[in-house]
Amino acid sequence: MANIASAKKRARQSEVRRQHKAGQRSMLRTFMKRVDAAIESKDKEAATSAYQAAIPVIDSAVSKGLIHKNKAARHKSRLNTRVHAL
Repeated sequence: MANIASAKKRARQSEVRRQHKAGQRSMLRTFMKRVDAAIESKDKEAATSAYQAAIPVIDSAVSKGLIHKNKAARHKSRLNTRVHAL
């Protein structure tokens, strides 16, 4: 455990940020899983709408520094490929 006041404050801040980012990361994964579920059910309309809902969430995660822009591009590309393959 930290002994210096600034280190204690930094530990508190890190914990708050960790919990906040955990919620954002969970939401990101949930939206991506919705697209996967729609693809698995072979429902092109549902998959397309789920994909359209996931795109802003993925882009938002990039702007908030949650994931790297290349990772976001990779996820969007792979999801889009799978949706169009239906």
